[in-house]
Amino acid sequence: MSLFAHGPLTRFKAQYDPNNQEFSISGSVRPQTIEELAPSLALLKDSIDRVRGILYVNVKRLAQMNNTAFHAFARVIIDACRVRPDLKFVIITSSVVGWTTRKFGRLSHVEPTITVEQYDSAFYPGQSFLEEGGFIPILRTQTNMTWRHERAILPRHGMRSGITMADICCGIGDFAVLVQKEFQPSRIVALDHSKSSLAYARQIAADFDIRGIEYTYGDAAAMLLEDDQFDLVTCRHSLQIFNRPELILKELYRICKPGGRVYITNEKISHCLGEPRSETIQWTYNELSKLFAHFEMDLELGPKNRRCLVEAGFEDIRGESFMVTNLDGDPQEFADVVQSWEDTFAGEMAQQRGDRPEFIKRFRRGFQDHIFAALHPKGYAGWPIWVASGRKPL
Repeated sequence: MSLFAHGPLTRFKAQYDPNNQEFSISGSVRPQTIEELAPSLALLKDSIDRVRGILYVNVKRLAQMNNTAFHAFARVIIDACRVRPDLKFVIITSSVVGWTTRKFGRLSHVEPTITVEQYDSAFYPGQSFLEEGGFIPILRTQTNMTWRHERAILPRHGMRSGITMADICCGIGDFAVLVQKEFQPSRIVALDHSKSSLAYARQIAADFDIRGIEYTYGDAAAMLLEDDQFDLVTCRHSLQIFNRPELILKELYRICKPGGRVYITNEKISHCLGEPRSETIQWTYNELSKLFAHFEMDLELGPKNRRCLVEAGFEDIRGESFMVTNLDGDPQEFADVVQSWEDTFAGEMAQQRGDRPEFIKRFRRGFQDHIFAALHPKGYAGWPIWVASGRKPL
């Protein structure tokens, strides 16, 4: 059951999912009187009456809540704890709206049967490897290499001037900058869960006087963006590094306008290739796929793009692939990217998995041989990317 409330200060949705025993509230809850909340409070009480064991209270999309609303909902939960000692409450918050963790955390000090879980604290197991620290600058080189192909591909997947666009999991924001310069959308929202990546993006925008891109901190699996907003939603090289990509696809679908398109790119890393020294290169990238799988990431996702979009409810699926190579531009750029992969994957990731020194030595050899192939005057080195888009039904 769902309830919607609209007013000058209040725009929120409350609903109960009996299958998951979850009561959720999202949006802006700022009533002037408690009477405005009567239907939602009644729904919460009814949810409590139906539940056995644990009731999950999901506030990860709660953008605003004034004290009138907080005390009203808190009162119902605390009263239920005292009447129903058999019942436990788990309040689910998000780091994106950090005040919810602090505010609802007070309830756990009042009643021991109430716990607060910040759900995204462990949702992105690989983010720290790929979106923080020294890996960030190389992302710009990667985007420049893929852009040589994507600028021609994007119009076949819904890109055109004047559209509204969201770039989800935008990283350091360089793709949004290139799109703005080439296609001039009327609006671009660029969202990411990495504060350091967004800080880098904003600094670059300031340094080069880039305007018109709304850089937003947010969780791709629970965005604070309204439904049906964007003509085109992009999510590049990102579904493959999340352990539950279906949750992100559901959100991409939600914020896309009916008739709009969602555009995704992913890799099949085991198909990276090089010549000469192809055998050691192939071994390393097969092992790299296994390494990512250990950290709940799927670098083989690329060819599965179509299936993912179909299962998420999209229609008119369009798919293609391209190979980034050492012949696209400066071979040194390709070599620099591979070197960054070695530093991160054969360094921090392999060590954290607990790999033995002899394995890491062999693992590094494949990356170095890939660099050798890229820089060899007769060599060839490739990195394959799969592209797909789907239309949200009207």
